[in-house]
Amino acid sequence: MCLAVPGKVMEIEERDGTRMATVDFGGVVKEVCLEYVPDLAVGEYAIVHVGFALQRLDEESARRTLALFAELGLLEEEFGDPWAAAAGQETQEAAQ
Repeated sequence: MCLAVPGKVMEIEERDGTRMATVDFGGVVKEVCLEYVPDLAVGEYAIVHVGFALQRLDEESARRTLALFAELGLLEEEFGDPWAAAAGQETQEAAQ
């Protein structure tokens, strides 16, 4: 599944002419392109999909959504290690 996930902008820099940010998704930190929301600032929240910030989001909505995603296990599903998940699946299949 590929979700649009809210995250908090921790740092902003320009790389090769592209505005990029370090974004915290409830403890998982990723690099995100800010070209669609160029006026986003450090400390603000954005909805991010496939590495692109798409829309500014208020802090309360972002925190509620992150808490719900964490409760449902969607953050692990979205940001978990695909290699570990594949290895775990193979291990489960071998045990059966």
